[in-house]
Amino acid sequence: MSTVAPDREMPSATVHEPSSLGVARARRRLTVEEVAEQAGLSPEAVEALEESRLYRFPSLQEAVAAAVLYSAALGISKREARSLAGLPVRDHPLASLPLARIGAPIAFAAAVALLVWFVIVPRLGDDGAGEPASDGGGAVLLPAPELTPSLPERSAIQVDVLNGSTRGRAATRVADRVAGLAYSIGEVDNAARSDYPETRVYFTPGSAGIAERLAEELGVATQELPGGDEPTRLIVIVGAEAPLD
Repeated sequence: MSTVAPDREMPSATVHEPSSLGVARARRRLTVEEVAEQAGLSPEAVEALEESRLYRFPSLQEAVAAAVLYSAALGISKREARSLAGLPVRDHPLASLPLARIGAPIAFAAAVALLVWFVIVPRLGDDGAGEPASDGGGAVLLPAPELTPSLPERSAIQVDVLNGSTRGRAATRVADRVAGLAYSIGEVDNAARSDYPETRVYFTPGSAGIAERLAEELGVATQELPGGDEPTRLIVIVGAEAPLD
């Protein structure tokens, strides 16, 4: 690797707090391997979902699809999904009627959507996002992607994310955010130091354009590295002032 980057050291063992999906699995006394088999996913995919490491999936769409399969395998109800998402849970007076039981598949679909939206992809890539427009006939018009002719597509740019602070899982959270912007994620690790005061996007000579674009999207500064010849590779070092929200 020819890029000159700040020194790195091996990360220490990290103990992850149980995620909402992990809690739901534990309630059913299932192992990662068992729920992976039921959902038709790999154990690595299940672990990535439970740790909210969405950057491990090729795309955000595949991460959401995996979350739907995971939730379906667990049979998460709408009530449990609201509880896991930290939303108020109230008993409906008609819940025991036959009509309510007929609507169970619809309620389950809503529960999965609720869990995915509030637990799997919270605030992912939502900075500056507005409401989609409508054509007046009920169809939603998605905004055209913002393309800069002189810059390569975001998916062609590899972004390494290193935690240069003492904040737990900071690199993972920023990597998820960068992945949500359609960049390719490379290494996610700890930096050699944990005293970086602010988050910056580091780039090699000649790559200022793509670095400034990512820095603007994250709301951080940029800094040029003294050498290197990888024009489509960036390094984000997360500092104490990290854009985690």
